[in-house]
Amino acid sequence: MHWDDEKLMLRALEIARSGMLSGKGGPFGAVVAKAGEIVGEGCNEVTSTNDPTAHAEIVAIRNACTAIGAFQLEGCRIYTTCEPCPMCLGAIYWARPEKFFFAGTREDAAAAGFDDEMIYEEIALSVGERRLPSENILRDSSKELFQAWVDLPDKITY
Repeated sequence: MHWDDEKLMLRALEIARSGMLSGKGGPFGAVVAKAGEIVGEGCNEVTSTNDPTAHAEIVAIRNACTAIGAFQLEGCRIYTTCEPCPMCLGAIYWARPEKFFFAGTREDAAAAGFDDEMIYEEIALSVGERRLPSENILRDSSKELFQAWVDLPDKITY
């Protein structure tokens, strides 16, 4: 199996530029490859779909999972044009690729007006210290639901 990591990153950059120039969203693109072959691509579509989760990495992961018929990207690599935001980094970890590559850094993104630093800072805080108010309600009901999951005999774990 041959991986041409630079060629795959160049494809992600091409997707980002194309999506940006066509008005789909910001300057971000991503590619998912398996055995060196592309199985999913995506550009940022936040503004064109009115979906704040439609980041390039999320779009590419969804497309790749559909293409390979699995909810994890075992044996895959992800190429993204920028260091992932906290949401995308979480999605990458959940997808479980063997490796991921990024081109620009989060500092580069911040210099272009895409600053995620506040979110990184918020994650490190306790729930009560965060800017966005939140409240824990109906915990016992949620715990019952989790127990029902634990007891479910034919579940697919992930």
